[in-house]
Amino acid sequence: MPICIPDELPAVNVLRNENVFVMTSTRASHQNIRPLKVLILNLMPKKIETENQFLRLLSNSPLQLDIQLLRINNHESKNTPAEHLNNFYCNFEDIQDQNFDGLIVTGAPLGLVEFKDVIYWDEIEKITNWAKEHVTSTLFVCWAVQAALNILYNIPKLTMTEKLSGVYWHNIVEPLAPLTRGFDDRFLAPHSRYAHFPSDVIRQHTDLEIYAESEQTGAYLFASKDRRFAFATGHPEYDAHTLSAEYFRDFDAGLAPAIPENYFPQDNPELPPTASWRSHGYLLFNNWLNYFVYQRTPYDLRQMNPTMD
Repeated sequence: MPICIPDELPAVNVLRNENVFVMTSTRASHQNIRPLKVLILNLMPKKIETENQFLRLLSNSPLQLDIQLLRINNHESKNTPAEHLNNFYCNFEDIQDQNFDGLIVTGAPLGLVEFKDVIYWDEIEKITNWAKEHVTSTLFVCWAVQAALNILYNIPKLTMTEKLSGVYWHNIVEPLAPLTRGFDDRFLAPHSRYAHFPSDVIRQHTDLEIYAESEQTGAYLFASKDRRFAFATGHPEYDAHTLSAEYFRDFDAGLAPAIPENYFPQDNPELPPTASWRSHGYLLFNNWLNYFVYQRTPYDLRQMNPTMD
């Protein structure tokens, strides 16, 4: 089944050109199907690029998804046209009385910014706490994981002195866990962050279950026992060239970035990289939608029970 998105969203043509089945809102309105309502809080600067990446992963599900894009209220974006935001995004006040099957909170380039200095920190807190009662399952990605751990578990901001950038091997911790069902015992995933997620901190200070980790990246995939909150500390949504674009952006700015690990062939930035994590990304999002959202959400969202298991 397809994802349902607004007719004029740029992702419609991008994904159709990739032979992805996309259903516009106009066509979906004529079908008598209860789609899953998925909200995406997009915190990344290049919002259109990020939309394409997440919608691509969500599109591979057999479930029909009704996508709603959410932005921080009235926050001006330097990298996305205001017209695009006004046409395709809603503010929190527009949806705060609604319930959703799923919520995805993206990363943000705030790895070295203290929480108190994030200009929209109050709104991140508000939305995260709102999700406890209004969303069946929320998936936090990269920086959003760090923010959620602080809001939900009071874990302080932990950062590394050097940026973690590259594609890393991870090991499955719980082979039978629903979120990693079908994964290989070892799999690759990209990371681009200063945030630090030591596995021992997660185990000692939360009741979260770790599903995948590595010595280099720390905890990668973990979730609450009731599946209401899931966390991915890397960027499974990244395109093949996203890390390359970040590297050359920083290089051109004179920041002398380290070459992303295990990414460019022969560690040569002049050679085109290839995606070695794509199948993992698709499977991760399918598992989240199936086991954390679809199999737990009520048919009538007005009957959502925040304590269901």
